[in-house]
Amino acid sequence: MVFQVQPPWLLLLHLIAIAVLLLAVDSVPPAPAPPPAVATVFDDNYVATYGGDGYHLVNQGTQISLTLDKSSGAGFRSKLMYGSGFFHMRIKVPAGYTAGVVTAYYLASEPDWDVQDEVDFEFLGDKDGNPITLQTNVFVGGHGDREQRLRLWFDPAADFHDYSILWNPFHLVIFVDETPVRVLKNLTSRGPEFEFPAKPMRPRGSVWDASDWATDGGRTKVDWARAPFTAAFQGFAVDACAAAAGGGVSSDDCGSPDTWWWNGGEYRRLTAAQQAAYDGVRGNLTYDYCTDNSKKRPVPPPECSFT
Repeated sequence: MVFQVQPPWLLLLHLIAIAVLLLAVDSVPPAPAPPPAVATVFDDNYVATYGGDGYHLVNQGTQISLTLDKSSGAGFRSKLMYGSGFFHMRIKVPAGYTAGVVTAYYLASEPDWDVQDEVDFEFLGDKDGNPITLQTNVFVGGHGDREQRLRLWFDPAADFHDYSILWNPFHLVIFVDETPVRVLKNLTSRGPEFEFPAKPMRPRGSVWDASDWATDGGRTKVDWARAPFTAAFQGFAVDACAAAAGGGVSSDDCGSPDTWWWNGGEYRRLTAAQQAAYDGVRGNLTYDYCTDNSKKRPVPPPECSFT
């Protein structure tokens, strides 16, 4: 076999060409990164309901603070009402001695409070050294008494955490960060004894004086000498189906899986991982209406058999 030897000058040209190509590749600028998402500001979707004096509710655009002192608390609500969705808020609750103080994030229908639908996050303040308790509750047609109290696995006053509510025609799931802590299945097809929120609701937030019940059953009141008490809220985007003007919204409108992602098949039940996390966190419950046979209901409500 005969091998053809390349002239040295041709080999040198090849090496120069390769070097030029490598330099050209190195000099090509990287693809531009996508612009950062613009954070939703408070005024886009929410308005103050009380305490909007620039002190009790301070609006910093992408964050607000709500302050409770002896003169007032503060609250806010969404501009629109919604018929289904994934509602979320980042919250840091007041720190230190907060007995009697409640920080709330919740959904509520209107205007008749005696027949309202409502889904609550309520952070119950306490004395120094005692952990803040998360209470959740669900009202349907004005029927409440569905409290559950949870001992959180972190200090909600130390930093912001995510608190969210998935509400669709199949179930209601309350999340802390990404962990489901409460599930209410829509079992209304089984009979009228099974209740499930159906009225259009607004997301709301507040900090208020709940001295009559929040700490030690109301025996420990707000200590105004330790005021003010300030909570912070972030995350004002709303992933939800806006209800029609006047409050009327059909199940087809806000229950459509084709229009709204939170109604899709993967959001109709917990995943295996979510179910395992939910089963685990239920061991942190310090009170559950489903196991309280002492007062309001001698027999657990029917939905308690389907948790």
